Amino acid sequence: MESQIGEAIVPLRPPFVDERGAIQNLIDGPFGSALVMTSKKGAVRGNHYHKTDFHYCWLQQGRMIYSHRPVGESGAYQRWVIEPGQLFYTPPRYEHIMEFTEDSIVFAVARNSRTMANYERDTVRLQHR
Repeated sequence: MESQIGEAIVPLRPPFVDERGAIQNLIDGPFGSALVMTSKKGAVRGNHYHKTDFHYCWLQQGRMIYSHRPVGESGAYQRWVIEPGQLFYTPPRYEHIMEFTEDSIVFAVARNSRTMANYERDTVRLQHR
């Protein structure tokens, strides 16, 4: 499933459940990287955008405020409080910021390979906020 342009929260399909437990599919598609990110309460990540990359993030544990807006816009960021179990999406060319209000664990998958050289070529850091 995919979110609408400008929206961050991605609705999840119902899980497959049987006597063994449940399988929750998060996303389908070809991806260049997958990662696990831990962040301490008060940490701020992002404050950048990607030229071509996108990523889906799923919060396993903790809580955070996610904000984004299209590159070049000067208005307020759209903001969401992300709770455990929520999946959210950052499109290419969207400025984005993650503010962790609790110690958190986030799983992320992205279009591009996340080797340091690839990541740095595609990432534009922002000075504001």
